[in-house]
Amino acid sequence: MEVFVRDFVPSALAFLMNNEPEIVKNFLLRTVHLQSSEKMVDRFKLGAGAMPASFKVDRNVNRNTETLVADFGESAIGRVAPVDSGFWWIILLRAYTKYTGDASLSESPDCQKCMRLILNLCLSEGFDTFPTLLCTDGCSMIDRRMGIYGYPIEIQALFYMALRCALQMLKPDGEGKDFIEKIGQRLHALTYHMRNYFWLDFPHLNNIYRYKTEEYSHTAVNKFNVIPDSIPDWVFDFMPCRGGYFLGNVSPAMMDFRWFALGNCIAIISSLATPEQSSAIMDLIEERWDELVGEVPLKIVYPALENHEWRIITGCDPKNTRWSYHNGGSWPVLLWLLTAACIKTGRPQMAKRAIELSEARLLKDGWPEYYDGKLGKFVGKQARKFQTWSIAGYLVARMMLEDPSTLMMISMEEDRPVKPTMRRSASWNA
Repeated sequence: MEVFVRDFVPSALAFLMNNEPEIVKNFLLRTVHLQSSEKMVDRFKLGAGAMPASFKVDRNVNRNTETLVADFGESAIGRVAPVDSGFWWIILLRAYTKYTGDASLSESPDCQKCMRLILNLCLSEGFDTFPTLLCTDGCSMIDRRMGIYGYPIEIQALFYMALRCALQMLKPDGEGKDFIEKIGQRLHALTYHMRNYFWLDFPHLNNIYRYKTEEYSHTAVNKFNVIPDSIPDWVFDFMPCRGGYFLGNVSPAMMDFRWFALGNCIAIISSLATPEQSSAIMDLIEERWDELVGEVPLKIVYPALENHEWRIITGCDPKNTRWSYHNGGSWPVLLWLLTAACIKTGRPQMAKRAIELSEARLLKDGWPEYYDGKLGKFVGKQARKFQTWSIAGYLVARMMLEDPSTLMMISMEEDRPVKPTMRRSASWNA
């Protein structure tokens, strides 16, 4: 049996809510130690800060020993390293610290070093002209080819949240001080970029529809040279006058207009979304309840890729057929994220309605991994039963709704605008 870092997060939150923090602490420490394992994919060595996608117990019967063996992507489909694992680890470390009130773990040398190594991978300088992280397909929960390469919203939202969590836990001494300064600078740019260029509502959609192309200079309105004819037809019917969401991806000459659940929920929880944008995301879910929630919450992405688009983008993936698995399937584990977003935006009744839908099906269906169909009516054709994170997602959602104060361990408060540290040049007094 393998333990996946991202999959364990809802279980960890359930353990914390059930006053079993030692299990979470042990998990955090074990993964820290695994970070130092040799990371080789064929003959290429991964960065020191990479966190494992998963690990399993290797039992040697002859020697009567047990060893934890980590997978950093060398065994994954497509050999893709998980970008999100490190972010989830930092977020979980902060949740443990907030819920227990015990900062000794996050302040330990091992955890401080682990955070710095993860951040070093993300904050190193390169050729990027954007503050967002450039990623390949399959580097997150959607771990198969689904056309999310570039700057996927899930990674950007988790990146933002992990930076804010790390900012609260890093010690302001030695190397920590340098990273705190780098985080401040990155957050300042990332917040502006995401809130302005990834955000889509009716007025923004109308503006994009009227864009001129081939604009040069700093006065360009169409900064990414998006061709208006590339806007898919479904968006015009999907976008209500009241509501909005963060686009799936934004890069030169390309906007992915699909709605991704995890990225938008994390944007609310982390306060990447402004209060107005958070309300608009919830308005959209309410207005498009049948499409996004359906019979079993929650659509991982909307809409599904079909026909020629499915063949080109997924490479004819037989598992990601339309309205199945990552291609428009409904995932019960996402219920806890929806519930957290509902509570934070003051809409507990929406969470209650979603939880009731889940209760009507999950136990009866054997706690499947995902559901298929446009409304999420059918148990997924390859869905595994009695999935730990499906059960944990429901438990966390239920406990969070019963005691909304537990939201504080995962939610980020509204933050003041983050301004980068300004330094005087050496010639200032010359």
